[in-house]
Amino acid sequence: MKLLRELPLGTRVVVRYRIEDGFTDALGDLVARDDVSCTVQTRRGPVVVAFSAIALAKPVPPPPARKSGGGPPPAL
Repeated sequence: MKLLRELPLGTRVVVRYRIEDGFTDALGDLVARDDVSCTVQTRRGPVVVAFSAIALAKPVPPPPARKSGGGPPPAL
């Protein structure tokens, strides 16, 4: 996939790729690549995806900021 070969490492991406039963996605930071695959650091850990299995890929914006708090919602 040409896009993933050109994006700077550290770019947040979503990659849809083929698995045995269909497709799945990896969402996270592009952390490594070589001639045949790329690695996306997801919340669950690194996912290595072969370029030949990729159906779609694109850069995505950073995740939204978490709201602080944890208490009850404000009264109306």
